[in-house]
Amino acid sequence: MTIYSPLIDRDEGPLYKALADAIERDIQKGILTPGERLPTHRDLADELGMNVSTITRGYSEAEKRGLLSGTVGRGTFVASDAVTSTSMVSFEPAAAGMLEMGLISPFYHLDPDVTEGIKRISRRKDPTSFMRYTDPRGMPDHREAGARWAARYGLECGAEDVIVTAGAQHALTCCLSGLFRPGDRIAADALTYPGMKTLATMLGIRLVPIAMDDEGMMPEALDAACRRDRIKGVYVMPGVHNPTTATMSGKRRDEIARLADAHDLIIIEDDAYDLTAPGMLDPVGSRVRHRSVYVAGMSKSLAAGLRVAFVVAPKPYRKPLAQAVLNTIWMAPPLNGELAAMWINDGTADQVVEIKRAEAARRYMVACDMLEGLRFRGKPTGFYLWVELPEPWTGQALEKAAQADGVSVFGAEKFVVGETKPPAAARISLTGVQDMEEFRKGLWILTNILSGTK
Repeated sequence: MTIYSPLIDRDEGPLYKALADAIERDIQKGILTPGERLPTHRDLADELGMNVSTITRGYSEAEKRGLLSGTVGRGTFVASDAVTSTSMVSFEPAAAGMLEMGLISPFYHLDPDVTEGIKRISRRKDPTSFMRYTDPRGMPDHREAGARWAARYGLECGAEDVIVTAGAQHALTCCLSGLFRPGDRIAADALTYPGMKTLATMLGIRLVPIAMDDEGMMPEALDAACRRDRIKGVYVMPGVHNPTTATMSGKRRDEIARLADAHDLIIIEDDAYDLTAPGMLDPVGSRVRHRSVYVAGMSKSLAAGLRVAFVVAPKPYRKPLAQAVLNTIWMAPPLNGELAAMWINDGTADQVVEIKRAEAARRYMVACDMLEGLRFRGKPTGFYLWVELPEPWTGQALEKAAQADGVSVFGAEKFVVGETKPPAAARISLTGVQDMEEFRKGLWILTNILSGTK
């Protein structure tokens, strides 16, 4: 058997970085492929005539770059998404006429009237107060409103428990930078939100993939990972999982909470889409409040551009989270916080949630009709579908074919964590296209591609 032997430039900086550079180059060239197992540290050290410690540092550097995934007892593998862009947003201009069925944008045309909202604020006694520096945790009234918003997710709390952030992604940034350190490991579903993956990579935090079933994260797999690795936290989306739409039962939530307590894990609970599906269950963290951080976002249910989310945290976590807010943006914009608080308090937010659910329900019925014959999961009022692809399709292949026909979708490869083998599946957004006829057109193109009738 031939051992992998990268070509190392020994004159270009530290050897461990040269090894990581060589691994990255070989992945880009296709010499190393996603899911491929690399030699053990000892075997590669012998092959290259290097110290084992140099190989260890090189593998670690490549893992920080998102290229490799190491699992104690199993070995080191090329990450399944090593050749896939995990970014949710392309920085290149979109092609003219491209139908967006990958990114989930929450029905912009149904957002609350910001013009009227600004007018109402401008009539206040001192609206300029929202243009000043304030407490990094957020203004008291905004934190009060945040506690009321968290109750929509089934989490009862007080204003003292709440920190205002500039959206859910900023909330996750503060969680990872404030409560964890580079090199820490966080357990996550084997398929998870790509924004968490890119954030963890940027901060040098390693996501450990946990096997899933129809309810999401499997407790026995989490337990095994915690016994095998030094895991400090667990990231969950129990209400409407992104991307699979799985929902944890009350019993499953009990089991995850119990394991978090047993293994001393910080729970990061991010239910961005929970309000799109009525009939919620109590959050996982409500069972172990002393170790849970809950992110109650507003982007998917109210207005993405508002950039306001509320973090509910126990007392020991509040100071480092507030410091993380201060370190990143000093404070969430008070003017945005005032708009959010006003719409929460006067009922506008709840009305908008119901209107958007109704529109999502219309699109779900259209999708059920047009995707007949395909296997998929979704919520009757949800914002996306998880579609199983017929052979020989992969998510990545569908992405490429759909792109050529003017439709953007997200294949499973974008969501995989570590060496997880990506299923033949894709996430289809029901909300990215504003016009219903264009929505139908996008579905028609996708079904024709998959059926081979294009």
